Amino acid sequence: MEMMTEKKTDVRYRLADALEACMGEAPLERITVKQITEKCGVSRQTFYRNFTDKYDLINWYFDELLKKAFQHMGYGKTAFDSLVHKFTYIQDQKLFFKAAFKNDSQNNLRDHDIKMIMDFYKRLISGKIGAFPQDEYGSLLEMYCVASVHMTQQWVFRGCQATPREMAELMIEAMPSRLSKLFSELGLLD
Repeated sequence: MEMMTEKKTDVRYRLADALEACMGEAPLERITVKQITEKCGVSRQTFYRNFTDKYDLINWYFDELLKKAFQHMGYGKTAFDSLVHKFTYIQDQKLFFKAAFKNDSQNNLRDHDIKMIMDFYKRLISGKIGAFPQDEYGSLLEMYCVASVHMTQQWVFRGCQATPREMAELMIEAMPSRLSKLFSELGLLD
């Protein structure tokens, strides 16, 4: 995990590092909060002041990675650029994401990723046209995001063999035509 400045001062990053170390030793479902806190050198109370459970920690860290990946997604940037950043961060942390994506229980990363990506695209579109046209594009965007996250999981499970750029190209190509047309008209694909 690469956020060095924050890692030294923020216990949440240290807990994420400890969880990642535990993932190298055991499957996620067998890792306990006690193991994470012992590896991190903090109390269980410190853990629970910051997170509800280990899945909450995973989702928080994923959010942090996505924020870093999408932070440059301002004016003049595209959905393609953001996807390349996202896949680069996931590839850099593939051990973490492989273990995290395997979990299918409550508070899982897959569902969290779908919500996060949908919210991101809605904000991106809303930034160009005002309110997101939910009635016209809501279900189509949800379907696309669910499929995108599924393909992201498969990419991680298969060892991230395609490059982040190739994955971003695939995600753009897989966009439903109506959604692709909207993104093109708004200048969000090029």
